[in-house]
Amino acid sequence: MARPVTLMTAQWADLELEEICRLAKEMGYDGLEIASWGQLNVKRAAQDPDYVRKVQETLEKYGLICKAIAAHLPGQCVGDIWDKRLDGFAPAEYAGCPEKIREWGIQEMKYAAKAARNLGVKVVTGFMGSPIWKMWYSFPQTTDEMIEEGYRKIRELWQPIFDEFDACGVKFALEVHPTEIAFDYWSTKKLLEVFHRRPALGINFDPSHLIWQGIDPAMFLYDFMDRVYHVHIKDAAVNLDGRNGILGSHINFGDPRRGWNFVSPGHGDVDFDKIIRVLNAAGYDGPLSIEWEDGGMDRVFGATEACSYTKKINFSPSEMAFDSALKTKEGQE
Repeated sequence: MARPVTLMTAQWADLELEEICRLAKEMGYDGLEIASWGQLNVKRAAQDPDYVRKVQETLEKYGLICKAIAAHLPGQCVGDIWDKRLDGFAPAEYAGCPEKIREWGIQEMKYAAKAARNLGVKVVTGFMGSPIWKMWYSFPQTTDEMIEEGYRKIRELWQPIFDEFDACGVKFALEVHPTEIAFDYWSTKKLLEVFHRRPALGINFDPSHLIWQGIDPAMFLYDFMDRVYHVHIKDAAVNLDGRNGILGSHINFGDPRRGWNFVSPGHGDVDFDKIIRVLNAAGYDGPLSIEWEDGGMDRVFGATEACSYTKKINFSPSEMAFDSALKTKEGQE
């Protein structure tokens, strides 16, 4: 099972497509998960065949594939309650205008579905936002109805988007992540139920967002495997030393005073061996996409090492019972 190892370009959005293609090839990658706020204009890709052809030709020039488009930033604008942080995700002319930002996010997600179809890509990864994330601690006191209303709002906003995904033959893979409507095991289960397990909605599995919450990523993967449309290879290291708190203390990523930090794959607490075994058992042959984040490491060094590491752990399932060779010739006849 030769799963391709790809690079998620979110952390490389400062580079043009040609430059990240050249660099990714040099670092050993098989392809890209292209960020819509970086190297891909999804509106143009939805409408302009010449632009699509240019993107495809650039990928082909470097022998790279694209199995997913990342649309995290516009997706966040769809379901979130506005604050000024969202101004940095949407076009500058919409700054301070919550409804304009949401409308932009919705349209951008529809463009993403069309762009994926035109590029021959079957999956768009991303976020959905959440109108109830701030209520996760349930204080001030939060009623069940408030939570239910949040899920209903997400359903109302995203159903028309998923209609577009269905029309394009493309699936959306939500990255289960704090600040999203689905951020852990039970909120993911509820979200899928709220959408009546609509096939357009699935999961972009990323273990780094689960491990520090105390969730076993391999167990999460096993239970939701039928809805996993894409996989991120990303790691996090938990550092609870008696002072550091699990909530991060409003301290920037990379600071050793945090209770956890994202680290380059293989440098943290995620058990990737267990994850690969679950993927093998399920027959997953899609990409292993490295979303590289490590505030304490040079990104080219880190992403190069991460690619090599991922290829080493990307083993195929056995095609025979491990003890079949123990039989005698007589026993085999």
